[in-house]
Amino acid sequence: MWLPQLDLMRVISAKSQGYSIATDISGPMTVNGLERGSLIVQCVYNSGWETYLKWWCRGAIWKGCKILVKTTGSEQEVKRDRVSIKDNQKNHTFTVTMEGLMQTDADTYWCGIERTGTDLGVTVQVTVDPASTAAPTTSTSTTFTAPVIPEETSNSPTLTGHHLDKRHNLLKLSVLLPLIFTILLLLLVAASLLAWRIMKCQQKGTAAPGGRPLLCRPDPAADQNLPTKGYHEALLLCPG
Repeated sequence: MWLPQLDLMRVISAKSQGYSIATDISGPMTVNGLERGSLIVQCVYNSGWETYLKWWCRGAIWKGCKILVKTTGSEQEVKRDRVSIKDNQKNHTFTVTMEGLMQTDADTYWCGIERTGTDLGVTVQVTVDPASTAAPTTSTSTTFTAPVIPEETSNSPTLTGHHLDKRHNLLKLSVLLPLIFTILLLLLVAASLLAWRIMKCQQKGTAAPGGRPLLCRPDPAADQNLPTKGYHEALLLCPG
């Protein structure tokens, strides 16, 4: 591998922001971590390199640097010893994590992209500060990232759980209220019909002043068919 030719204007602009940069990949120029802690470096690449292999290499000389870890062309994290790498193809970034830092880890490293011919790469200078003997031996993590172009976000509001519950309750009320009103109306109609039938039955069964049912004689046309003996006894209830 040989060091790719850099665009002079981009290098000057990147150095003014504290970053080293190649044609299609950029990363922080220097990173610093604490002994026994962790160090996270994020490198950014341009669109079109999503499925290419990304690597983390140690050594100041480009041809002689040793690749410590490399992606598989997917977003799956790959870990080797105390170093891991993970590609985020949607955001066009890949992240390198160094754990259990030692002072001997201080060196020149490279963020790189493997391709046919000359690989792409930018240098990252890693320094490790000694841990304080008075401080407790707790693991610390430091993150260094290259500038990332922010993606457009949707302006549509999101509903919180409180708003969802409120809308759900309103929906239930809008269904239950008409149903309850319909049931009450049906009960009222049924009660009215029942009262009407009771009144009709009472009207049909009203008794005469003597305590006997209202009677009437049969139809005169039907008197010819009745026996003479039972003529006066053949009384019928008046029809309603």
